[in-house]
Amino acid sequence: MKVGINNNFHLTYCTNIHPGEEWEQVFTNLKQYIPPLKARLAARKSFGIGLRLAEVAARELLEGNALGELQLWLQEEDLYVFTLNGFPYGRFHREVVKDQVYAPDWSQQERLDYTLQLTNILAALLPNETEGSISTLPLSYKPWYKGNQLVQAYVMDSSSLHIAQVVARMIYIYAEQGKLLHLDLEPEPDGLIENAAEVIDYFQMHLLPIGGAYLAKHLGISQVAAENHLLNHVRVCYDTCHFAVEYENPVAVFQQFQAAGIQVGKIQISAALQVKIPENAEQRHQLTERLNPFAESTYLHQVIARDIYGRSRHYSDLETALPNLKNTIDREWRIHFHVPLFIRDYPLLQSTQDDIITVLNLLKNRQTCTHLEIETYTWEVLPEDMKLDLSASIKREYEWVLSKLLTKSLVTSN
Repeated sequence: MKVGINNNFHLTYCTNIHPGEEWEQVFTNLKQYIPPLKARLAARKSFGIGLRLAEVAARELLEGNALGELQLWLQEEDLYVFTLNGFPYGRFHREVVKDQVYAPDWSQQERLDYTLQLTNILAALLPNETEGSISTLPLSYKPWYKGNQLVQAYVMDSSSLHIAQVVARMIYIYAEQGKLLHLDLEPEPDGLIENAAEVIDYFQMHLLPIGGAYLAKHLGISQVAAENHLLNHVRVCYDTCHFAVEYENPVAVFQQFQAAGIQVGKIQISAALQVKIPENAEQRHQLTERLNPFAESTYLHQVIARDIYGRSRHYSDLETALPNLKNTIDREWRIHFHVPLFIRDYPLLQSTQDDIITVLNLLKNRQTCTHLEIETYTWEVLPEDMKLDLSASIKREYEWVLSKLLTKSLVTSN
């Protein structure tokens, strides 16, 4: 739905929180959760959907009359789709996902084919005069290459060629339908591009020269024109959880992207766990006990630590970090575990809610992105004492975000 003081933002939540990979399951979830939520939050307004489609669901949606049935339902319910989550290709719930969420990566033909399916679906569903965004993985998973720079460069170059093919399709859609679509790379810890510096380096050293050369030849245009197309159709999905785990200052990140000509196409509003590590041994033991339930087996929960000297250390998962807690010189951990937006302080823990407020402040002062998507997908794997009714929780997250967007000024608690 359009929100903000001037109705200049599209706000939704990502339907990746609902289990279901096949289209029939996805459509059932949409019918169950979306209309009641709209009735509570925006009874008289058109309500936006952030649609997550696994590859099998995308394929099924393009078969028979499924897409037409969805379009009719959206019209009847006064709903619209403006953004897709194209990060997880396959199953995402109730089984071990871990690093397989990155497979197939952008060097693989399967990732290209899947994203082209999503592009065609979004072009069909997107209302006129509304931009469409597709968030996607940060190319690949860095630990798979164990620092092999030659292999990483190959993956980045082949990924750039595949991404350029998606851009070629988006250019055609814009020429034929007047609909602007963009593919938004989503940096996260241990992704092949995981922070602002790596994003900028990838654009400058790989995407623009390699992807630009492909587009220039394919479309018969200059390299400069091709690179401009890439900068228009390839953007960043800024996940507030991911950048907070990286200890990156949102204002500085947005300034760096702007200076490099890189646009932020979508902001995923999510909070990470923030842990202040005490010196006392008994308190560390209590903290370990508190964190144990978060070391669950479904998703990766990368940890970035800062020690007493200000140095950073990466742990690939919380379960590998926890044995070090007893004797570590770390003073803070930030953990890639999406927790509810509307709670900042927990027993022995905090969230990175302040980073979200900083980003929302930034948007209100300088409109750099209009697509906002609430993305707390971990409701099923939260510790029991943090689990709440799903529908009520989604509503509370909307209400928290709306309360921030509709005020003229925000103040963090720091």
